[in-house]
Amino acid sequence: MKITFIRPNMMPVRGADAMEPLVFAILAGLTPPHVETVLYDDRIEPIPVDEPTDLVAITVETYTARRAYEIADVYRRRGVPVVMGGYHATFLPEEVLDHADAVVVGDAEGIWPQVVRDAERGRLQRIYRQDGYPELAGYMPDRSIFRGKRYAPAALVQYGRGCRFACEFCSIHAFYGKNLRQRPVDEVVEEIRATGKKHIFLIDDNIFVDVPRAKELFEALIPLKIRWSCQVSIDVTRDAELMDLLRRSGCTTAVVGFESLNEDNLRHMKKHWNVKHQDYATSVRILQDHGVMIYGSFVFGYDGDSVESFQRTLDFTVQNKFYTANFNPLTPMPGAALYDRLATEERLLYERWWLDPRFRYGEAVFRPRGMTPNELTAGCHRIRKAFHSTGAILHRAAELRTNARDPYRLGLHLASNFVSKWMIDKKQGRPLGTEGDRRLTTVELPRLA
Repeated sequence: MKITFIRPNMMPVRGADAMEPLVFAILAGLTPPHVETVLYDDRIEPIPVDEPTDLVAITVETYTARRAYEIADVYRRRGVPVVMGGYHATFLPEEVLDHADAVVVGDAEGIWPQVVRDAERGRLQRIYRQDGYPELAGYMPDRSIFRGKRYAPAALVQYGRGCRFACEFCSIHAFYGKNLRQRPVDEVVEEIRATGKKHIFLIDDNIFVDVPRAKELFEALIPLKIRWSCQVSIDVTRDAELMDLLRRSGCTTAVVGFESLNEDNLRHMKKHWNVKHQDYATSVRILQDHGVMIYGSFVFGYDGDSVESFQRTLDFTVQNKFYTANFNPLTPMPGAALYDRLATEERLLYERWWLDPRFRYGEAVFRPRGMTPNELTAGCHRIRKAFHSTGAILHRAAELRTNARDPYRLGLHLASNFVSKWMIDKKQGRPLGTEGDRRLTTVELPRLA
C-alpha cells in the first residue's frame, strides 16, 4: 500500500519561505513500516496526480481549503480515496466530506493507525473521532519524507499543545479546550538532536502554558548550543528567571501576539492580560535586553480601531526596531467565538469567505465599526508595505541588542524581511485556490482522460 501526503497551497504562488509541514512527519512516523509514504508540497513542487497511490491524505487549513478541495476532487475522480484532517476539517467536517471519503476530527495520534488499516481493507469510515486527547509521549516524527525538498533551514519541533488563554478571535481554545499537554523533555531533546539543524522553531501555540515545565525544557536545551524560535504570550516577560533561561538556551526570535495598541480592543478580544501588569514598552525592552528578536503580530478591525490606528501601530513597530511583524485584517475563523459573534450581528460580508470566489487574500471579510471594509483592507496593506520598505528594513536592522547582535541574526533579519517584502504583492488581492484564474497556476493538475 502507498499513501500520498499532500500539503496544499493557498494560491498559485511559489513559497520562498516554506517550512517543513511537521504534521506529515508525525503521520509518517505513525505509519506501519510496510506502507510506503511520499509527500508532495503544493507550495514548492508540482503534484503528480497520475502517479499511482492507494490513499491520499491532505491537511486542511481554512486559507487552503479551496485548493485542498480542488486537489481532492481530482484524485477522487480517478477513484483514489482521500482522507482529510486538521483544524478546518475538525470544525467543519460536513463541508470537508463533500470532497473527501473520510475526515479525521481532532488530533491524529492514536487514530491514524486505524485509518491506515481501514484503507488497506477498503473500509474507510466517514468520520474518525477519538475520545479525549492522546498522550504526546512515545512518537518520533519521520523526517525522511522531507528529503530532497527545498524548505527553510529551520526544523519545526513541537513540545506541547493547547493554550491557557481563550482569545475571541483564536480557534486554538475551541480545538483543545482546557486540555494542555507536553511531551517528555528527553524525547524533545532527542528529536532536536536527530534533526541535525542548528535553528529550531518550537511551534507550540504558546510554549509557556506550563512555566515550570517550560523552564525544564530550556535548561535541557542549553547544552545543545542551538538557536531557536517560538511563539510566546507577552506576560512571560515578568519572570526574570524565565527570561534568563531564554537567553542562555539560545532563543533568537519570538512571535508575540500584541494584537492591538488599544486597551479597549484588548478587553473586547479577551486579551487585556497583555498589559495587565506592565505596558508594551516595558515588555519589549525586556525581550530585547535578553537578545530576543521580536516578531510582532497585530490585527485591525475591532470596534476601537479607526484609520488612525494603522500609522500608530506602524510607528510603534518601526521605532522599537521589531525584527518583523504581521499587520492583518481581523479575520473570523470557523470554530472561533469571533466568527459566531459577527455572524449573529450580521456583519459578515461572506458566509464562508474561504470558499467564496469573490474573496481575495488580504481583504476584509466583515464590516468594522470604525472604518469601511475597504479602508481596513487598504490600511493593512499600506503599513505592511511601509514596514517592509528598504529604508524601514535597514532602520530596524540597526538594533545591536537583537537584529544586529551578531552576523547570524543580522543575516536572518535581512533575509526574512526582503523575502517578506517580495511576497507582499505576490499574495495581496489574489483569489484562494486556482479556479479564479488558471493562468496563475504554478502547479497545473494534469487533465483527466
